[in-house]
Amino acid sequence: MSVQTEGTDTAGEPAVRKARVPAPPRGEDRTSRAPSRRGAAAPYLLLLPALLATAVLLGWPLVKNGLLSFQNLNPRQLIQHLTEWTGFDNYRDVLTESEFWHVAERSVFFTAANVVLIMGLGTLVGLLLARLGKKMRLLLLVGLVLAWAMPVIAATTVYQWLFAQRFGVVNWVLDKLGWHSMADHNWLETQFSTFAVVTLLIVWQSVPFVAINLYAATTTIPRELYEAAALDGADTWKSFTSVTLPFLRPFLYATTFLEVIWVFKSFAQIFALNEGGPDHLTETLPIYAYVEGVGNQHFGVGAAISFLTILVLIALTSYYLRMVLKQEEDEL
Repeated sequence: MSVQTEGTDTAGEPAVRKARVPAPPRGEDRTSRAPSRRGAAAPYLLLLPALLATAVLLGWPLVKNGLLSFQNLNPRQLIQHLTEWTGFDNYRDVLTESEFWHVAERSVFFTAANVVLIMGLGTLVGLLLARLGKKMRLLLLVGLVLAWAMPVIAATTVYQWLFAQRFGVVNWVLDKLGWHSMADHNWLETQFSTFAVVTLLIVWQSVPFVAINLYAATTTIPRELYEAAALDGADTWKSFTSVTLPFLRPFLYATTFLEVIWVFKSFAQIFALNEGGPDHLTETLPIYAYVEGVGNQHFGVGAAISFLTILVLIALTSYYLRMVLKQEEDEL
């Protein structure tokens, strides 16, 4: 075989002619980039309807509420169509009142107590679901879903009947068990007992979500890890702490984050049960904002309280959000 050469190099050796690779057509480079660009824009296009709905249904009312918090809006202004800008007067009036700080402190403790009970009981029920047989698991899941799906007002009405003073089932059962002083007990008479009933209601409504969520998380744990832990001599507690808990930790963080938000903004249960009574001692920040804004018709003050409520909620959830983000960075 003969090789054609163009000449010799400086060393006198023949230089081999290099085969030229044909250049792609000009239009091919553009067409190859076009699908990649369309593919990169596809997620944003899919998110666009949700972003628009969020901006219209949540963003615009939030902006209107923010503008309202800087106004003096009472019945007189509404009737005369007046707009009186007051700057930060509403915020200053709210923050200088001791009542606001008492309600904020009460809201934080109420949220903490409920979330601890919800996460503790929900985790136990979720682990129980993972160990039950198929029939018992299905029966318990149906009961949890029914409790979770019950409307809030309907569930609150049921609890009003259960804890009614004269004809309540709870008082009747306690009377039959020997506590005759509880026959006509008023559960909504004191702050502690009212919060006890509300807490029982909120925990009952929230445990199904946590239990089902954590049970679904347990199904993703490989069985081989439990077998390896058993071969290493791990008992039940050691197997839980070394295998189950590390897999459940992201789900626990996310679920706790959601429960803090859900419990903190609870309104219907407290208001429908006793309207924040007795003597406003069970008012949380959402109830307080409604009473000041709609009840007393100080709409600007109510808007300011609602914005401060959002800030308190952000402060409560920032710690959990920081933990979740740190965990994601460690996994990456």
